[in-house]
Amino acid sequence: MKDLVTLWKRPSYDGETFTYYLLYTDEQCRRRQKSLRHSDARKAERQRAQFERDLRMNVVESGSMKLSEFLKDSFSRTRGQVRESTLYQARIAMEHFIEVIGDVDYSCIRHSHGELFVQSCLDTGNSPATVAKKIRHLKRIFQLAVERGQLEDNPLRCVKQPRRPRRKVRVFSKDECCRLLRAAKAYQGLLSANKRRVSQPIEWELLIKAALCTGMRRGELLNTTWKDIDFERKTIDVTPKRETVETWEWNIKDTDRRTLPLTDEMVHLFAEHQARQAEGYPYVFIPARRYDNIQQLRKDGQWTIQLGANPINNFDRQFRIILKMAGIGDGEFHDLRRTCLSNWFANGLREYDVTTMAGHASFETTRQFYLAVSGDLIERTREASGKAMEEISVANLLQMPFRGSDKKDHQP
Repeated sequence: MKDLVTLWKRPSYDGETFTYYLLYTDEQCRRRQKSLRHSDARKAERQRAQFERDLRMNVVESGSMKLSEFLKDSFSRTRGQVRESTLYQARIAMEHFIEVIGDVDYSCIRHSHGELFVQSCLDTGNSPATVAKKIRHLKRIFQLAVERGQLEDNPLRCVKQPRRPRRKVRVFSKDECCRLLRAAKAYQGLLSANKRRVSQPIEWELLIKAALCTGMRRGELLNTTWKDIDFERKTIDVTPKRETVETWEWNIKDTDRRTLPLTDEMVHLFAEHQARQAEGYPYVFIPARRYDNIQQLRKDGQWTIQLGANPINNFDRQFRIILKMAGIGDGEFHDLRRTCLSNWFANGLREYDVTTMAGHASFETTRQFYLAVSGDLIERTREASGKAMEEISVANLLQMPFRGSDKKDHQP
């Protein structure tokens, strides 16, 4: 066990004598020293051991912080190194943790607190996936404290995440994709014809086609600027954006820059869209009036990094309307990305290729959350099973009739 208090021999000014000092950490995590005013080694060790016991019994708290203070301290150390959206999710998880177990000293957290939190989340209706995400954030916060030397061990290291069934990957069929595109075009027409609207509609048809072609995430598409598109090379870059006069700060998930190919059709569609767009608007999919509104919010100090991740109001509601118009009962915009990645894999791209182009750290993520079992694989498996069962049936017919085993075989 690591000592909380150490002895220090402080020499006198003339260097001929010394005095023992105790070194320890105070409540604000600052290093302190306390003079013992003598040079007796045995006496100094007894005093050090006693002061050590006092610290461990909380007579004098070393580096004491409530969980709420611990969270602020952790964020102040990591801000700028972690995405704002990640910090936001971590804060939500810790605040919920505090609601369950109380705003206690962070050094008093034990494994049992983690188990209590998991059960409380499940009892209040959180899905296993949501609980697992909260536990991951909490573990990371405490692990950083271990790495900084604030804790000796991560108290939540062995807390198990709730088991959850693997979700079925939702991909749109070719027919559903066609219906989506037709519905998106019709929806744009309805919005354009509505003279009472104060904002321009999103180019939904182009946005859906871009998602199906590139597999880009919603935030990546909405934060794409015209500088990201190379019409000559027929590529589109996924790059973070800096805070400038024209653009707001936005960071890529997992900080993974990548360049994706565009088909000839997509290049042509982007060129037509650029020709229709007014000068001075850098974003491909942000309507002009919405961009002007965002610029005013930025000027007034009401714009945040979280808003920049999804700069279109009512995005999900609008997409659900398009789904309904297309006669599709379930789905979300992210399913377009899953559809694209599954199509890449089904049409010959290797596992490594799909993982790289998707911007994932490992193929396991791609396989688990994005690659659906294709209808072709199901049909080929059905044919293989049918062939095997047919061979078994034929072999069974060629055998002698079943007579049963001899009676002596059943005698004890």
